[in-house]
Amino acid sequence: MFTGIVEETGRVTAAEADSGNLRLTVAAAKVSGELAVGDSISVSGCCLTVVEAVGGPNGWFAVELSLETIGKTADRWRVDARVNLERAMQVGGRLGGHLVSGHVDGVGDVLEVEARPGAFLARIRAPAPLARHLVPKGSITVDGVSLTLVDVGGPAGTRADWPATDFSLWLIPHTLEVTTLGELSAGSKVNLESDLIAKYLERLTLMSEEATDARAS
Repeated sequence: MFTGIVEETGRVTAAEADSGNLRLTVAAAKVSGELAVGDSISVSGCCLTVVEAVGGPNGWFAVELSLETIGKTADRWRVDARVNLERAMQVGGRLGGHLVSGHVDGVGDVLEVEARPGAFLARIRAPAPLARHLVPKGSITVDGVSLTLVDVGGPAGTRADWPATDFSLWLIPHTLEVTTLGELSAGSKVNLESDLIAKYLERLTLMSEEATDARAS
């Protein structure tokens, strides 16, 4: 489990096929010193398992991605790509963002990024199944970063002229400085994880409705 508060941006230094998986080596001086084999780490929003780690000023760690993971996430898995890193949260620590599982729900399309006074405004289109989890002032994870939804299209949204899949985010200078989100532009792809609580509520509601229908038939 993670919080969506990025600790460090790392750089992919190697990407090699390994027994059907893709083995990534990521340079990360800050987090690598406290990683051990078997630890979970969020890499641009994707929960991965550390298979090797070396600490120190030139520290690095390695993870392995299955073909399933590669096929369901945005293209961050190439040499020289910058990635957002967060170690698993500690019980009793501050929850500065929101509850993040590190399981990517879909890949979003960045439609536009506009400079505004004191911030940048990004508009993103999510895959259709995620639209029902998007609410104004709710939470979403974008490339591993916990963010607050601003405007949302569709029913119960704030922008009737947008489809229900569209939402906007305000990105302050600090966020752009300490994460990879400063690299976003129209056409970029991003890993999205919708709010965990919304997904549980949806499942509970659907199961309750199904049980009610079964009793009525």
